[in-house]
Amino acid sequence: MQILFVHQNFPGQFKHLAPALAAKPGHTVVALTMRQIDSRQWQGVHIVRYAPKTGSQPGVHPWLRDFDTKVIRGEACFRAALELREQGFQPDVIIAHPGWGESLFLKQVWPQARLGLYCEFYYLLQGGDIGFDPEFPTRDADGEACRVEMRNLNNAVHMPLADAAISPTHWQASTFPEPFRSRISVIHDGIDTELVAPDDSVALQLGELKLSRQDEVITFVNRNLEPCRGYHVFMRALPELLRRRPHARVLITGGDGVSYGAAPANGQTWKQIYIDEAHAQHPDMDWSRVHFLGQIPYAQFVAMLQLSRVHLYLTYPFVLSWSLLEAMSAGCAIVASDTAPLREAIRHDETGVLVDFFDPAALAEATCQLLDDPARRARLGAAARVFARENYDLKQVCLPRQMAWVEALAARPAGEAPATAPGWTPPPAQTTAPAPRPAVAPAFKRY
Repeated sequence: MQILFVHQNFPGQFKHLAPALAAKPGHTVVALTMRQIDSRQWQGVHIVRYAPKTGSQPGVHPWLRDFDTKVIRGEACFRAALELREQGFQPDVIIAHPGWGESLFLKQVWPQARLGLYCEFYYLLQGGDIGFDPEFPTRDADGEACRVEMRNLNNAVHMPLADAAISPTHWQASTFPEPFRSRISVIHDGIDTELVAPDDSVALQLGELKLSRQDEVITFVNRNLEPCRGYHVFMRALPELLRRRPHARVLITGGDGVSYGAAPANGQTWKQIYIDEAHAQHPDMDWSRVHFLGQIPYAQFVAMLQLSRVHLYLTYPFVLSWSLLEAMSAGCAIVASDTAPLREAIRHDETGVLVDFFDPAALAEATCQLLDDPARRARLGAAARVFARENYDLKQVCLPRQMAWVEALAARPAGEAPATAPGWTPPPAQTTAPAPRPAVAPAFKRY
């Protein structure tokens, strides 16, 4: 087969699937991406970059601005696809993340190709992240339904184009309306449970401080530290944790930016806003035991999870983070928010502990109870790892299902192919070695 992946930050969610397909004899795999990748090949995948030639213009209606940017990116991808077609590339299958609009017009280029979509999220007026947190009310409550309807326009346009779809969790799939929901196969991206596994000998060096499993370590992870992932609730629970656990070390992983919600006003960061709030309310607390690690290399991230006695994870009703499943795979005892995405993986007092998202006191209390109960921690951590291996293991569960999904997609009847479809010759591989830099996105991209 000839297979085309489309993702603005390739490989993204396709970091395992694309190389696995490229490794199969006879397959040609190409990726269209906006990401600057130094080589024209990555793990057997031919990389083709595209870039928008314009930006959203002043005067676009605020409700339409989101779709306007997606059309701009869709056109850029469309132009790059036309060039690929002129070179003779005729994909049998296109696998796209439609979230940024790149795949809007690809059926215009290759009508015979079967299109599979990665369905990450459909925006909901009720039951999702919108309006969930009363601390951050919408600026235009009366117009919110209209804005959300327009935000879903990209999803609505893609649905009739898709031959099949895939979603990582049942809850995320459930956000999509019928009849499209019935065409979504639920298959997670996969966690390497052999790599992310318990390790009693693990150690982590933080400057002059060396931590081991003998230390009382509490962990919290976001891709970026922001309210969507409960950072504000965690920071309000933190003083009580420090007060009750005088020897605990708290490791906080995540960047200063914004991944999913709105940025705060006046150039501030959510990270600093809630640091300042906590310090102002508890100036005498021993803040030296709180370590903000930033966005760290993956090996260090895994070591941090292996060190953790209790791992905290909170989220609005939104996309479930890889880091939660990696914490389960590492055998962490987990305290998590009782929100819809979590209930799929965390079963209360079986694979973790669920608490009210908005209750910092309950978060602190549940954490302290686990820290005082080694037997319960061990039971929950062991059950979490078993659950992760049975349901989210990359090699034994998820990747085989993804490969089967692609084969089923390719087997679907296609439109009539063009009269001439010359074989595509990929551009020559880069001969000079690029400067060292990561070739793929961090494996904990979706914190």
